[in-house]
Amino acid sequence: MTEAANGNGGKGDALVEKGAEKLERLSRKAAAKGGLAGKLAGELAEDASFLRRLKPSLMAARAKGELPKDAPPGSTPRAPSGPQLGARRAPNAPRKGGRPFVVVGAAFAAGIALAKAIDWRGHAHPRR
Repeated sequence: MTEAANGNGGKGDALVEKGAEKLERLSRKAAAKGGLAGKLAGELAEDASFLRRLKPSLMAARAKGELPKDAPPGSTPRAPSGPQLGARRAPNAPRKGGRPFVVVGAAFAAGIALAKAIDWRGHAHPRR
């Protein structure tokens, strides 16, 4: 395993880790306060874990193909707990609602009829 895969990086990695630790401390303090700050604590913890994935050595290892591109190092891939999509309709099942061209044509015809009615009523009472 390379140095990047072990997580032993240089100054950039140390700087990113320091920032992530500060975010985690801030997250713990916010959770202890409660209220609005407590609601933001989870977001800050997620930001800290995201920041750790941005270490320069880990990014270089992912670019070289030594680490997975979409998972933090050392984690095992997990399958979703359930289906991600809703139920699909059968290919031959009838559609809900009308056909698009029929609906557009009916709206066009109704608009023309309404315009004719307005124009006809305008001739019945001309302005002087």
